[in-house]
Amino acid sequence: MKRYLLTAIIGAAILFGSCRKALDVGPRGSLNEDQVATPEQAEGFVIAAYSQLGNDEINRAFSMYQYGNVRADDAYKGGGGINDGDVFHAMETFVTSRPDQWNYDGIWFNIYIGIRRANEGLRIMNKFTETEFPLVETRKAELRFLRGYWYLMLENLFKQIPYIDENVPAEEYKFVLNNEFTRDEILEKIAADFEYAAATLPATQPQIGRANKYAAYAFLAKTRLFQAYKQDDKHAVTSIDASLLQKVVDAADNALNSSYKLQPDFANNFLPGSFENGEEAFMSVQFSTNDGAGRGRLNFGDMLTAPQGLGCCDFQKPSQTLVNAFRTTTDGVPLFDSYNDQNVDFSVNTVDPRLDHTISRPGVPWKYEPVHMVTEAWSRNIPIYGVYNSMKENVSPDCDCFVNVAPFFGNTKTRILIRYADVMLFKAEALIELGRQTEALPLINEIRARAANSTAKLKMVNGQPISKYNVKQYVPGVNITWDQDNARKALRFERRLEMALEGERFFDLMRWGIADQVMNQFFEDERGTRTIYQGAHFTKGRDEFLPVPQNQIFWSEGRYVQNPGY
Repeated sequence: MKRYLLTAIIGAAILFGSCRKALDVGPRGSLNEDQVATPEQAEGFVIAAYSQLGNDEINRAFSMYQYGNVRADDAYKGGGGINDGDVFHAMETFVTSRPDQWNYDGIWFNIYIGIRRANEGLRIMNKFTETEFPLVETRKAELRFLRGYWYLMLENLFKQIPYIDENVPAEEYKFVLNNEFTRDEILEKIAADFEYAAATLPATQPQIGRANKYAAYAFLAKTRLFQAYKQDDKHAVTSIDASLLQKVVDAADNALNSSYKLQPDFANNFLPGSFENGEEAFMSVQFSTNDGAGRGRLNFGDMLTAPQGLGCCDFQKPSQTLVNAFRTTTDGVPLFDSYNDQNVDFSVNTVDPRLDHTISRPGVPWKYEPVHMVTEAWSRNIPIYGVYNSMKENVSPDCDCFVNVAPFFGNTKTRILIRYADVMLFKAEALIELGRQTEALPLINEIRARAANSTAKLKMVNGQPISKYNVKQYVPGVNITWDQDNARKALRFERRLEMALEGERFFDLMRWGIADQVMNQFFEDERGTRTIYQGAHFTKGRDEFLPVPQNQIFWSEGRYVQNPGY
């Protein structure tokens, strides 16, 4: 057993395993919520709610790699070709994306399982007093945290969603309309869950994997940031709310003024073993193997992203555009406007070290191990998807955390849900939009300083650096003019470099209201070498959000309304 929560998770997963049916079908098992009589039984429902965090699978990844990276300019779908996971090819090119795609129905359904489990747990907790169950208020806060997490994911994917809380009986779920609340109203409900969790949860938890108050503040800052960018009915950003930006700053400060901090080496966030649940990770999903639960609690969601050189299946191929974004000038700063004018030449160009922590390429070590040198054979379809592989979510083949579940290869490394650097950048973004860019500069510079100091593991077998590294902090008047426009440009570039392939890119573009500009420029830049983008086009006012799944419209008996343009 790798994690303290795993024994309980396995038991709960077996007892409360979900059916693949509509959400008005209850969990299978010998106990339902009406039969709960003891705190010990109630705890099982809380653990069942937590267990859904790791219940994704290869085609519906909660890491959002398919929805946040492949749908953006950071990654190609990858795999064997366009028909290998063809629904994700439709997503990355947008024009043929349809409401009846099975993956849309699947991710919607799986997220609502998490929401339902949180709501069931809350109803159960309301049966107990603190005298009967001393931890009842803490457990309520954990469940509201989990519900907020799921709703934020769902809202940013689909926008028009039915909001269901613990007061709605399961038999009434399909009568809840998906346009009853505006996006702003739903985000306010999500924020309320995180505010309650932040005010109620302890600073530390005795069991690894449970949410604490700082994780709640971190997600509260994220929620308020999305809420600050006001959208019209066609998803266009119409204004940015200064009062909500200040709430971002306040929530971020509460999260950052804690024992959490940046890892000294960027690499540490993405290594297994002793590095997991590290000082930068506010909240992580726990995985395991050899635990008595089938094939184990593996990270099935990211399983397809393992390179072909590790066995299978080479999905999520980093784009050439992303690789080029890591190029730096002689002053050690990004080439904001010209980074994509030419492809990086590693024998000549200097790069940000985060490139070699995020992306592998032929001729360099895999995951800091010179005994495993990447070759072109690690890629399945070079003419279409190129030779770059994604690394953050993957591990060394020599790690006991690397597990063969033929024909796939999974691992048990934790998946970070939100980390310290992410929250620093939330705060910096809010400050810049408030016109307080001078206050944002030290936050961005601290992250860049950490990047510059993250080269110790980036060595060839002879001890030489893998690439030519040059990344420096911003010095106004020397390597940048630090006005609001340039600060905004620097912040957005920093988010791309720091959070690359962590499932955030598309949602950033959507929040900023520039997804159409960025994606259509990306298609234009890539068409010359990528046949997959010949007909690709992002339609503003439609493609910022996925369609409401047709199966869910059927299930609601036509009550749900479709998103614009579908």
